[in-house]
Amino acid sequence: MGQNRKKRNSTAHEFSTSCVLLVPKLIKISLYKHLCQPVEKCAAPTLCDKIEMKMATTIQQTIATTYTGTSSNTSIFSRFINWCEGQQKNRFIWLAVALFGHGCALTPLTLFAVILSGNLLFFWIMAIIAMMSALVTNLAAMPTKYTIPAFLFSIVMDLVIIASCIAMGFDISATL
Repeated sequence: MGQNRKKRNSTAHEFSTSCVLLVPKLIKISLYKHLCQPVEKCAAPTLCDKIEMKMATTIQQTIATTYTGTSSNTSIFSRFINWCEGQQKNRFIWLAVALFGHGCALTPLTLFAVILSGNLLFFWIMAIIAMMSALVTNLAAMPTKYTIPAFLFSIVMDLVIIASCIAMGFDISATL
């Protein structure tokens, strides 16, 4: 009778053991052992390993999302400002170019074009503002981060004034 009881407990134990699988939604799935599986494989309730369960690898995919890419695309303006900051060691050369080159060459050419095109007050004011922007930033001893862009802006202003005067046409009789 003891052997029958022991035999009966082993078959009852055989049907009551289960493997437990946790899926990503935290749903507990119990897989009951079939009679054809060996007793050692699922002798007690355990968590099934990914290797043991073929389906677990398709359910529990892990994707590494630790990519941290750095953007090396800097704008043209920021690269220009960085270049201007690097020109700080040559600030006296930029001062000389701005004061003598712009003040003694480009501004007189701009004013000559204004005079030949009819002496409009608006062009005089714009030419003076262009010269003063380069002059004030340099005499204030500002860093090249500010003086070089101001100097280039004043050159663009002078070239626009000269182009506008040429478009309007030169009239020498209007200067008298």
